[in-house]
Amino acid sequence: MTKTSNQMWGGRFSAGPDAIMEAINASIDFDQRLARQDIEGSRAHAAMLAAQGIITDSDATAIREGLLTVLSEIEGGKFEFSKSLEDIHMNVEARLKALIGEPAGRLHTARSRNDQVAVDFRLWVREQCDVVDQALDGLIRALLVQAEAGADWVMPGFTHLQVAQPVTWGHHMLAYVEMLARDRSRFADARKRMNESPLGAAALAGTGFPIDRHMTAAALGFDRPTANSLDSTSDRDFALEFLAASSICAMHLSRFAEELVIWSSAQFRFVMMSDQWSTGSSIMPQKKNPDAAELIRAKIGRIFGANVALMTVMKGLPLTYSKDMQEDKEQVFDAADNLMLSLAAMTGMVETMTPQRENLRKSAALGFSTATDLADWLVRELGLPFREAHHVTGALVALAEGKGCDLPDLSLADMQSAHAGITQSVFDVLGVENSVASRLSYGGTAPTRVREQIARWKEILG
Repeated sequence: MTKTSNQMWGGRFSAGPDAIMEAINASIDFDQRLARQDIEGSRAHAAMLAAQGIITDSDATAIREGLLTVLSEIEGGKFEFSKSLEDIHMNVEARLKALIGEPAGRLHTARSRNDQVAVDFRLWVREQCDVVDQALDGLIRALLVQAEAGADWVMPGFTHLQVAQPVTWGHHMLAYVEMLARDRSRFADARKRMNESPLGAAALAGTGFPIDRHMTAAALGFDRPTANSLDSTSDRDFALEFLAASSICAMHLSRFAEELVIWSSAQFRFVMMSDQWSTGSSIMPQKKNPDAAELIRAKIGRIFGANVALMTVMKGLPLTYSKDMQEDKEQVFDAADNLMLSLAAMTGMVETMTPQRENLRKSAALGFSTATDLADWLVRELGLPFREAHHVTGALVALAEGKGCDLPDLSLADMQSAHAGITQSVFDVLGVENSVASRLSYGGTAPTRVREQIARWKEILG
């Protein structure tokens, strides 16, 4: 096999890796996404080295200006990445040397690729936390618009996918607002913990040069430098937390996507999905398939998989850095890409879907959905123990089922056949509108409470 030399390794190796070793060892095909972060970290490092008198001001200036040129070439699509140079760090350094000569060789003073990649990756993941937060904000606002429009629209609430009790459309939309708000808090918490700079930990033990890690941490927007050099280079908790938060968020999106698939079916007809987010069939002209929702539902497999993959990579590694950790980035990049795509698609679907109000109401009245209201009335008005009220209500449900009608359609005489104390006022609680209006407990589905929660969220979001 043809062998190539790698001058960046220095004098330790007389010959470079063969083609297979080069292919398995190189990461430039994917870690080039870290170019901006790599250059940002290097510029901060060079400025600190100069401030500490470790390199001259003129060398630092040349380095920082040369790095901007490299960044411009990369962003302009003019940069030629080399697999033989392994990774983004060596590609950038090699190009910097070609541009400014000898000063480029002083940039790597008092650091290693170990702390360099750790800071680059943290910067990238931290940025992704911010991007995801913005996307979640947009989706939450879209849900609030839907909730406000249908704050008093009655629909069935389900358990076991069986009609359980009537709720409101607005209340159902707000359930996802709560979920996604927790997702935002998880990304914010993860961001706070990851906001420490590992730059200056060097290979694993720190450095003997008089560096100022607080200076580079501040320049890169970190709260502080990391406190242990061994942990600094071996830690990937920040990536794992991002993947964990992404997995939970994707699970929420998948649950909603599942509901949209069900709701848009001919059997339910709860919502009409926009043509923008649907496709047709190559053979069945009547079909309108909720493909965007289905694809979101499937994306969770990739995001879960990324989480499990990185956990598996990290679980057996002794301190500190091992080459296994090169497998950290592709998983995170893929998960972040698919999460953002899913959030954008879900936001588009929520903004454009049309709830079918009459179908929602009709379905809410099915399945004896006000049975719990009847049991509550027996407890509240007649003083029955709830277990006895439950038994009486069950008898009335069986009676209605036998008659082929719903509870509100039974006569007073029918009602009194199960319990003589039942009066005409029981019918005041049996309509689905009456049912939802009565659920006034904090967090309940009553339109009054729904509108209060909408107002609360509007104030929170600003």
